[in-house]
Amino acid sequence: MDFELWWLLPIPAVFFALGWIAARIDIKHLLRESRALPLSYFRGLNFLLNEQPDKAIESFIEVVKVDPQTIDLHFALGSLFRRQGEVERAIRMHQNLLDRPDLPADRRQAATFELAQDFHRAGLLDRAEELFTKLAGTTFEHPSLGFLLSIYEQEKDWPKAIAVTRRMEAIAKQPYYREIAHYDCELAQAALLKSDFAAARGYLDQALAEYKACARATMLLGDAEVQQGALDAAIAAWQRIESQNPAFLALVAERLADAYRKSGNVAQGLRVLRAYQVQYPSLDLLNTVFALTLSQEGPAAAATLIEEELARNPTLLGLDRLLEAQLMSATADRRHDLELVKQLVGQHIKRLGLYKCDNCGFRAKQYYWRCPGCGKWETYSPRRTETPDGYA
Repeated sequence: MDFELWWLLPIPAVFFALGWIAARIDIKHLLRESRALPLSYFRGLNFLLNEQPDKAIESFIEVVKVDPQTIDLHFALGSLFRRQGEVERAIRMHQNLLDRPDLPADRRQAATFELAQDFHRAGLLDRAEELFTKLAGTTFEHPSLGFLLSIYEQEKDWPKAIAVTRRMEAIAKQPYYREIAHYDCELAQAALLKSDFAAARGYLDQALAEYKACARATMLLGDAEVQQGALDAAIAAWQRIESQNPAFLALVAERLADAYRKSGNVAQGLRVLRAYQVQYPSLDLLNTVFALTLSQEGPAAAATLIEEELARNPTLLGLDRLLEAQLMSATADRRHDLELVKQLVGQHIKRLGLYKCDNCGFRAKQYYWRCPGCGKWETYSPRRTETPDGYA
């Protein structure tokens, strides 16, 4: 047994020796490569590390002049030019790469992808689209589809946007049902502008089949019914939003109130909207219920409504509406003070960021289905907030 263990002892020493020799060979190879690189290359890297891209570009250009065959450096320079906003130089750099007959196939695809990004950055969308489309079936297909989607969204070419999104779903194995539903809603909205109700309903049915909780599609269905004079059908459509996402009732509150007014059933509308405000409180519902109560039942009832709401959910908008109701029945000696307070509250309300994107934090005074900041769909909460700009 002792003899069998003894012959294993030299093995670690052998492996150590082999590792030492390999390391020496790698170091010599690295030293040879580093001596072959011009000094300008290392200066460029140093400028990049120190976040000085302009000086890095100058150094790398010197290297390219010395050794025009440096493909990787051409890619790096092109990307730097694009990031610095020098798109024309980036285009020339990547176009020069594509003009080389000896460029390997994988590098040719990479150069095509970079050149397409240059065209996209320059606003040459047709040329960018052509190159991104050529990358179908390559390793760059999925990122190219993302750029194509942004082009089609910008051009409002919704059928192409749907086709590209379907392809992205197949490649990424990830659902994009929300985006596709909104593309259908965009098509429906365009059809409604032309009073093509059959086409609009077809698109909205597709949107709801894709995304059952698409409150936007249900809102548009109600809008279509109103355009055709079917107020009861419109009210029924908008009330279905409660089962999809009750937060979106805030966006149809004024529509509901207007439909109930036109149908001559304001009392029923007031009961429905008050119930919504109790269950799903929001600034828009409160504003609508207040206006309807004020017109139907007078300032005293409106003031009572707001006082009860402020006890449950204190807001500046609620205070503003309370002051408005009190002003209507105030005596002359109190009116001046109430007007002054209301003016101060109103000025502060105007400065508030009302809607906020959950993805990028972009704030807006109106509701957007697609965020102007990050381009994502349905990232705004339909409930307005009184949080000032600059605060979470």
